[in-house]
Amino acid sequence: MRPGFSASGIDAMNLLILLNLPEPVRLRYYNHIKTAFPELTVNLVDHNTKVDPYIGTTDILVTFGAHMADHVLEKGRNLKWIQALGTGVDGIVDRPTLRDGVLVTNFHGKHGPPMSEATIALMLALSRNLPRSVRSQSQGKWDRFAPRLLHEKTVGIFGVGAIAKELAPKCKAFGMRVAGITSAKREVPGFDCMYARDELETAVKDLDFLVLLTPLTAETRGIVNAGILAAMKPTSYLVNVARGGVVDEAALVEALKQGRIAGAALDVFTREPLPEDHPFWRMDNVIITPHLGGFHVGYVDEALPILDDNIRRFVAGDLANMHFVVRR
Repeated sequence: MRPGFSASGIDAMNLLILLNLPEPVRLRYYNHIKTAFPELTVNLVDHNTKVDPYIGTTDILVTFGAHMADHVLEKGRNLKWIQALGTGVDGIVDRPTLRDGVLVTNFHGKHGPPMSEATIALMLALSRNLPRSVRSQSQGKWDRFAPRLLHEKTVGIFGVGAIAKELAPKCKAFGMRVAGITSAKREVPGFDCMYARDELETAVKDLDFLVLLTPLTAETRGIVNAGILAAMKPTSYLVNVARGGVVDEAALVEALKQGRIAGAALDVFTREPLPEDHPFWRMDNVIITPHLGGFHVGYVDEALPILDDNIRRFVAGDLANMHFVVRR
């Protein structure tokens, strides 16, 4: 029998849901797990500052990396498994407080449609300057101007994984040229050309849009820095739907203030929620969405079957067949 498992497997196990999401979403996870696994003790908190009453006895933690903090892992002395509800596991596996014996799983394979649609929406909003029209509407002002098109523009997608492979043909449908930027340079359907990651500065010189989809790793942290932004065309746009840490945010603020690039659409940030006093909030050439890229009304329905099966396998000690185990 595996250490930490009782004779009946699931008896006396404690599961904590740590989700800083709207209450109806949090409760869907909570109520479903309570019903599906009545033998589990299930607790729910909406912020990492509220874990203290539960984390010391928690065996299973269900969360997102962005919702985590070091003290959660420090105090989680009984923790055996963390189920990340998104693809990214930064905020979990990159914390020094994560013990070697703690299993981590994530959730992927379903983010292509929402992430690619979100990216297209942000690109259209930037090119057509939708925020300007919304501001004019709020002022009752009839303000006609000439928007830009996606047609015949070049988009560079940094991070060529499953989401990029779904995004590329959507961009092609708008008549765009698609370049890929990747750590593993190769031919990929839907892409007109491919650059290696160390060719990023060369690649961005010809782009009208730079879309970030790359995971946050030691190699990509802050990779979109002042030098990369300076190499971009003054008419180009940055779209970040990856992780905030991929971008040097201070350098981006300066580039936007100085007009070195035309604008940015940002769904992710180094610190989330984005502080109220951050300059991004007050910049007319920035579109902010609160980490909505992969989220949609059907997300919980897609995640719950994977979560259910992983719980069953975990309590049975069948770790080898759990879904999406993160190798570290």
